[in-house]
Amino acid sequence: MFLLSLRKDKMTPTSKNIKLVKKYKSIELKQIGIIRTPYIDSAPYQPVDENGGDFRIVVDSKYSKGLYRLAQFRYIYVIYYMHHIKQELSMIVFPPWNKGMKVGIFASRSPIRPNCIGLSIVSIKRIINNEIFTSGLDVFDGTPLLDIKPYIKDLDTKPDANYGWIKKLKGQEHLLLHIKGIPHDH
Repeated sequence: MFLLSLRKDKMTPTSKNIKLVKKYKSIELKQIGIIRTPYIDSAPYQPVDENGGDFRIVVDSKYSKGLYRLAQFRYIYVIYYMHHIKQELSMIVFPPWNKGMKVGIFASRSPIRPNCIGLSIVSIKRIINNEIFTSGLDVFDGTPLLDIKPYIKDLDTKPDANYGWIKKLKGQEHLLLHIKGIPHDH
């Protein structure tokens, strides 16, 4: 982790005006709860709204007051620690739904990352006490919860977002079904 120090006369960072202030040997994150899903041995690549089963986030009681007014939102970001990752990190990966193409880890949605932090957007079905019942989550049962943030319509929607390198692939429409986790015939 590092902090940026920018020259006052230029607001765009360049190699000349970025200064490494401090590098930390370790960063401590607090687990604020646990995620419950029906997935024990395998989980989908992306959240699927229609997945059957029990999907809920159990927030530790000491953080339950932080849920105040969260039910007024339709969607939330769920930030979690991917505790089942056992594969060794590589900076070049091969997306499983794209035969043979390699991309950099930061140009992919691979769960094997320098920091095993995951992010999902799910809908809130209801909140009862310290439990948030949600649409399908793409995590294993017992996944440690790190944070929750509301998804805010005009703030979090980017109308000019694109498909990057995916746009250039043959069969893009079929690949998007895989990426979105939508069941389909091959």
